[in-house]
Amino acid sequence: MIKILDDLGSALVFLNDIIKTIFKTPPDSKSVSEQIYNVTTQSLTTTVSSGFFVGAILSVQFNAQLKQFDTLSVLGGLSTSGTIRELGPLLIAFMLSGKVGAYTSAELGTMRVTEQIDAMRCLGTNPMQYLIAPRFVGIIISSFFLLLAGLLMSILGGAILATVVADMNMVEYINSIPTYVKWSSVYSGLFKCFMFSLLIATICTYKGYATTGGSKGVGRSVVATALSTMVGLTLLDWFTSFLVENLFKAWGL
Repeated sequence: MIKILDDLGSALVFLNDIIKTIFKTPPDSKSVSEQIYNVTTQSLTTTVSSGFFVGAILSVQFNAQLKQFDTLSVLGGLSTSGTIRELGPLLIAFMLSGKVGAYTSAELGTMRVTEQIDAMRCLGTNPMQYLIAPRFVGIIISSFFLLLAGLLMSILGGAILATVVADMNMVEYINSIPTYVKWSSVYSGLFKCFMFSLLIATICTYKGYATTGGSKGVGRSVVATALSTMVGLTLLDWFTSFLVENLFKAWGL
């Protein structure tokens, strides 16, 4: 428990250092654009395909339950609401963390154990400014839009599977969505996408930057990144759900 709390505190201090660096000296736009391009091209296929099947799975599961009560007309609304509010962002973030988090952690970890980061310091270059900040901002921006694209694909996947499995008209499926998917659901989904992308960016850059122990240490950092991200996403999903629900109640939404 002490080790977990110590690691959590170190990650928060690391995040604070990144934010200070970004506000003090914003990262070069070209470097950020390169990171956005790299992350997007590496993860777009995985995110889109996983989003499609998340929506498809939910559509199949809701179909099995609603068929018992002869209420298939609400399949589109219920499936899409569940996808956007809860399962969609979480499951897609799991896939994305395995792709982006592992790659970034391994990249930074390799640079650490081969003393490239130490060499940057010796040359008077701040690694936090020129190495970490562009990756941090690029991962957040790219992950947010990748998660958004995955959610849109999940809606498409649910609609297609509804026509195949439930023999439901796609127009009927789509028309039922506005009945159950309110703007509060959309805001909740977008907020979770942002928070998940922030968590992924923080953990993978921190674990990679703090790597020690040579090539074995790089492997341990990648495993630790995957484990910490999975646990963190689950806890953050609960916290954001609790927070958003109470905020919407307070605002009367």
